[in-house]
Amino acid sequence: MTGSQAGTRPAQDRYDAVIAGARVAGAATAMLLARQGLRVLVVDPMRRGSDTLSTHALMRGAIVQLSRWGVLDAIRGAGTPTIRSTAFHYGDERIDVPIKTEGDIDGLYAPRRTVLDAVLLDAAEASGAEVVLGHSIVGLLRDPDGRVRGARIAGPDRRERDVAAPMVIGADGLRSRVARMVEARPTYAVPNATASIYGYFQGIGLEGFHWFYQTGAGVGAIPTNDGDTCVFVSIPPARFADRGADGLEGMFREALEYVSPMLAERVAASSASGKLRGFAGHPGFLRQPVGPGWALVGDAAYFKDPLTAHGMTDAMRDAELLARAVAAGGDASLAGYQAARDGLVRGLLDVTDRIASFEWDLEEVKELHRTLSREMKAEVKFLKTLDRDAAATRVA
Repeated sequence: MTGSQAGTRPAQDRYDAVIAGARVAGAATAMLLARQGLRVLVVDPMRRGSDTLSTHALMRGAIVQLSRWGVLDAIRGAGTPTIRSTAFHYGDERIDVPIKTEGDIDGLYAPRRTVLDAVLLDAAEASGAEVVLGHSIVGLLRDPDGRVRGARIAGPDRRERDVAAPMVIGADGLRSRVARMVEARPTYAVPNATASIYGYFQGIGLEGFHWFYQTGAGVGAIPTNDGDTCVFVSIPPARFADRGADGLEGMFREALEYVSPMLAERVAASSASGKLRGFAGHPGFLRQPVGPGWALVGDAAYFKDPLTAHGMTDAMRDAELLARAVAAGGDASLAGYQAARDGLVRGLLDVTDRIASFEWDLEEVKELHRTLSREMKAEVKFLKTLDRDAAATRVA
């Protein structure tokens, strides 16, 4: 019996770090910490390879990291198509952007979460992290001065067990339980959000990423695993709430027809792989990501609207920043994680919020995308500066 099986109890009572959440942020953080010799426990109530809401698209910064970590081949090996071009459609205008190749990076990728999360979790276990699924952090252990010193974990039978650790990390999503338990306060917030409806379709027949915009809405087509294309629409939350008797299906078709009749026609002629899914939207924020004995990463620490499809790239970048800070040790290193994160994401968050407002015309949103591109290029440049220290994160 391995530690990854649901119901398995932690093998020991003391770790260097306990992580709540085994998806992108948590699995990547666990992998990087374990590769630096730390004893790591990861717990998650979900089963291995379960699906979750996602745009799937990975931006270049994430591909840089996956390549450096030695796991990009596993993403390719799962049949994830290589994306070699991106097309932006502004009304009737189309702008094509080829994806530059560099070393091992031959394009971009948009893996299903059933693939990406599992690949990173496998890499975490292979690096020495202990993974216990079907369990959750239900409480925190604290010193008399309030410093977190471990976690209380419960499984399906509701039996609780305490594990000691000088660091507890919440990688448990937008509505993070760890963030609530440590009372992590928001440090910055933006007002706008979009609602999203998406599904998977066979036979769309488009190469590369396609992003379509009309005033008041956006849609996208993202090729992913198994021949599927993820097609999404983003609309104001008020329209989502008032979607009428036709529900998600009606609103999805209406938004597609409005923004891109061409894509709507292709979707109508394709074969759906399952039902549509919806997300009502949530305004973006930064939370205080560190405190005495605790840290947050991924959506637990920082969330922005999915319209710019940058969330998983954010999660992997911050996982690396946090893992380096935890391995270095000390509150000053954790403060450095916060400073580095804030410096990298404020611009990304602000421009995403402007796009999510839908308060633009097509010329304005083109300029917003140029700003977004500059922010992402700065992110990639920063991540490449970490290469000289990357030996500790490579597969042996």
